[in-house]
Amino acid sequence: MVARIIDGKVVSADVKARVKKAVEQLKDNGVQPCLATVLVGDDPASATYVGSKQSDAKEVGIATRDHRLTSTFKQSELVELMQLLNNDHEVHGILVQLPLPKHIDEFEVIAALSPFKDVDGLTPYNAGMLQSGMGVLKPCTPSGIIELLDYYKIDITGMDAVVVNRSNLVGKPLALLLLERNATVTICHSKTKDLNAKLHNADLVVTAVGNRQRFTLTGDMIKEGAIVIDVGIARLNNKLVGDADFESVKQKASWVTPVPGGVGLMTRAMLLKNTVTAASISKEMSR
Repeated sequence: MVARIIDGKVVSADVKARVKKAVEQLKDNGVQPCLATVLVGDDPASATYVGSKQSDAKEVGIATRDHRLTSTFKQSELVELMQLLNNDHEVHGILVQLPLPKHIDEFEVIAALSPFKDVDGLTPYNAGMLQSGMGVLKPCTPSGIIELLDYYKIDITGMDAVVVNRSNLVGKPLALLLLERNATVTICHSKTKDLNAKLHNADLVVTAVGNRQRFTLTGDMIKEGAIVIDVGIARLNNKLVGDADFESVKQKASWVTPVPGGVGLMTRAMLLKNTVTAASISKEMSR
């Protein structure tokens, strides 16, 4: 068996086309969707991520506001900025690039966001709505994974799914979304006992470690015909790679996402989708 490729380029282009159409409809109704990005510090990777997100927004007609702050910016000042953006009727989505500098409490900053402008889906309100099965603005990477499965008509009903990640960004929200699709979900992490046995029994494996020295998913770790979604991003021999040893995994899996060209593109596309959704919410609330 050689796995079929779950192509993030194709699916993200489809999402972007739908977003662009929605942006045009909102503009026709007097609403210019706008995304505010907030970057604290001078981390090069974070700066690159923010730049790519702004470029994506421009591509589909979403306006952007760029807030680049020094690493010495105080937590109280950042919370005040959140409140200003919350009250700005021309801003529909707010993205705070994580991680923040160590002297800033990420939870307090995210909690200060309006849940209706929270395009990362991380506020306590949106996390609670997701837990209740009523999420609207959902974390981008997990919702992007669901979008990939839907596009390729991969029905995960009844499947045993293993998620190797327990973060608020990926593992926890993804587990909820997979449960909504009637999968049976196990979350694994660095303290999990007998991880290999759990992986080998899984119909669906989602791995999001991002450190090849700590963890590499190889073909002998999965069962024949498993679906493998690779969220990890790392550098190996100056090449961008995921958690999976792609060549060995694709010989065993039925479906697999590549890195690059897989989940990462979907994360960016779903941010645009959430921004348009937030703009639509704003329009309805202003009536």
